[in-house]
Amino acid sequence: MTQAEKEQDNGKEKEKERDKEREKEQQRGVKRPIAPPAIPEPLQEQIQSNFVVVIHPGSRTLRIGRATDTLPVTIPHVIARRHKQSGQPRHEDAWLLREGLNKPESNEQRQNGLKMVDQAIWSKKMSNGVRRTPVSAEQARAYNCQIRPAVLDSSSRVKWTNTSHHPPYLVGEEALYVNPSDCYNIHWPMVRGQLNLHAGPGGSLTAVLADLEVIWSHVIQKHLEIPLKDLKYYRCILLVPDIYNRQHIKEVVNMLLLNMGFSAIIVHQESVCATFGSGLSSACVVDVGDQKTSLCCVEDGVSHRNSRLCLAYGGSDVTRTFFWLLQRAAFPYRECQLSNRLDCQLLQHLKETFCHLDQDISGLQDHEFQTRFPDAPALLYQIRLGDEKLQAPMGLFYPTTFGIVGQKMTSLQYRSQGDSEDPHDEHYLLATQSKQDQSSKTSADRKAMSRPGGGLDGEMSSQGGVGELSDLPRGCGSGSSGIGGGSHGEMELGPSQGECLMGAGEVEEAVSAHFSRKTAIMSQFESKALGLDKAILHSIDCCASDETKRKMYSSILVVGGGLMFHGAQEFLLHRIINKMPPSFRRLVDNVEVITRPKDMDPQQISWKGGAVLACLDTTQEMWIHQREWQRFGVRMLRERAAFVW
Repeated sequence: MTQAEKEQDNGKEKEKERDKEREKEQQRGVKRPIAPPAIPEPLQEQIQSNFVVVIHPGSRTLRIGRATDTLPVTIPHVIARRHKQSGQPRHEDAWLLREGLNKPESNEQRQNGLKMVDQAIWSKKMSNGVRRTPVSAEQARAYNCQIRPAVLDSSSRVKWTNTSHHPPYLVGEEALYVNPSDCYNIHWPMVRGQLNLHAGPGGSLTAVLADLEVIWSHVIQKHLEIPLKDLKYYRCILLVPDIYNRQHIKEVVNMLLLNMGFSAIIVHQESVCATFGSGLSSACVVDVGDQKTSLCCVEDGVSHRNSRLCLAYGGSDVTRTFFWLLQRAAFPYRECQLSNRLDCQLLQHLKETFCHLDQDISGLQDHEFQTRFPDAPALLYQIRLGDEKLQAPMGLFYPTTFGIVGQKMTSLQYRSQGDSEDPHDEHYLLATQSKQDQSSKTSADRKAMSRPGGGLDGEMSSQGGVGELSDLPRGCGSGSSGIGGGSHGEMELGPSQGECLMGAGEVEEAVSAHFSRKTAIMSQFESKALGLDKAILHSIDCCASDETKRKMYSSILVVGGGLMFHGAQEFLLHRIINKMPPSFRRLVDNVEVITRPKDMDPQQISWKGGAVLACLDTTQEMWIHQREWQRFGVRMLRERAAFVW
C-alpha cells in the first residue's frame, strides 16, 4: 500500500470518528451551530401541538391546557381583588341570584311552571306502564321539620384562604374561600357567555378584560408551567360562543395577542369544536352551561347561522329552583343563603348528587349530606325528598318554573352593526354585491371591473384596488376558509337571497324593510323562554333543506355540564319524538340523542375539539399572527375566521 492510500484510509477513519462524536453530542444535547436551511420560510414552519394553548372560557368554569394534554386544567372562573383603599365597600358578583327574580309576578310564574311540570310528570307513564304517584311537598316537610344536624367533627378542617401576606388578587378555588370579612371584591368576569359588564365596581370593559388577563396568565404560569415571557413561542386557540358579541371578541383577541403576547391565534365557535371533539361531522349541538343554553346546527364544520339560538338560563337556574323546592320541603340546613358563595357551592353539589330525570324513581326517599365550612363544625344532615329531585331539572323544559320576569330570555344571531376599523364589513359587501351584479350585466362594465385600480362607482378607490375584491366573498363564507370548505350554509350576503339582484337604491329600502320585519319577530321571540325540547325543534326547523333537518334529528349532541342528570338522554329523546312535526316522523329513521360521545365528559368535549383543531392541516390558513393583528386589526377576523364574522 502506498503512502497516499494510507493517508486516504486514515482520513476516512477520522471522518467516521468525527461522525460518531457528532451523534454522541446530539444524544447528550450539546448545541452546535446549525447551517441555515435551504427550505423557503413558509414551508419551514411546522406547528407543534404542545406549543398551542387551548382556552375555553365558561361563565363559571375556565378550561385551559396545551393541545397535547389529555384533559384541560379546570378551575372556577373567578377572581378576588384586594381593595385599594381601606374602608372601601365590599362588592361580590352574584352566583345564583340574577335580575328579574323578585318581581311581583315571579312567585306566581314559579307556581304556574310547577303545575305544568307536575302535569308532565303525571302524564308520562313509567317503564312498567303504570302512572307515577305524585308526592306532595307536605309529606316530606313533616319529616324534615324535625331533623337536627349531627356533629361529625368539632372542626370542619376547611380553612379560609390565607390573606395575611396581602396578595393583590386570588384566583379560582382560593378566591371562593376568601373570608367575607377580608377586604376583597369577588368578580366573575363572564356571565351567560358574554363579558360581565355592569355598573358596579369592576364592571367596566377595561376592568373585566384585566380580570381575564390575570386569571388566564395565573393558570398558564402556575398550572401549565409556562413563563409569561415564553408566550411569544406559543399559539392560542380561543373558543367563543356561537352567538358572540363582536366588540367583546375583538377586545379579548387584542388582549391575548398584544398584552399577553401569544404569537398567533385562532378563534372558533364552541358548537363546531364540540362536533370535532365528539368525532361527528354533523350534529344539532345543544350546549347546556351554567348560565346559558346555546343551540346550533353544525354541518361539515360549518355552523348554520339561522339555526343559532341562545337561551338565558342554565344549570345555575336549576340549582336555584332546587333550593326553592327544598325550602318548600323544610330544608333542614336552615341558614342556607343564595347570597353566600359557599352555600351556592353546596347547593350545586346537592343538585348534582340528588337530581335526576328518571320517571321510574318515585316515592319518598331518605338522603344525607354534610356541611363543611371554615370556622364551623362538620355537620351531618338527614333529609327526605320526593318529586323535588325530578321537578328541578324539568325546569329546563318549563322555564317559567325559574320565575324570571321582564328579562330577555332568547337571543338570535344579530347582523353586524358595523365596525369603523373594518371598512369591508357585511354592510359594505351588501351594497357592493348588488352593484357588481348590476355592472356584470354588460361586457363593458366587466372590463371596467377587471382593469387594475378600476373602482366600483368610485367607492373602491379610497378602500384599495380591485385586487382586494377576491378576498371579499371569502370573508362572507363562500371561500374555503378553513374547516368545512365552502360554507354555503352561511353565505348570507344580503338579508334575503333575491336582494343581490336589486339596484343600489332598492337595497336600502329592502334592508330597512327586512330589519323592521326581523325586529318585530325578534321582540316577540326574545321575551319568551323556550323550553329545551322546543328550542331544539326550532333550531332544526331553521335549517334550509329537509335533508339537513333529517341529519340533525339523527344526531342531537348534548354537551356542557347543565344536563348531566341520570335519565336525561332517554327523557330528552322521548320529548323530542313526541313533539316532532308529524311529516318528519315518517322521514327520519331514528332520532338519536348523544350525551356522552366516546364516553367522554360532556363538559370537556368543546375544549377537546379545540385541541383537535390545533392538529389539523386545514387550520394552517386560519392563524392570525400578532403582526397581522397589529397592522390590520379586526379585519383579520373577517378574513381568517372559519365562520362568518
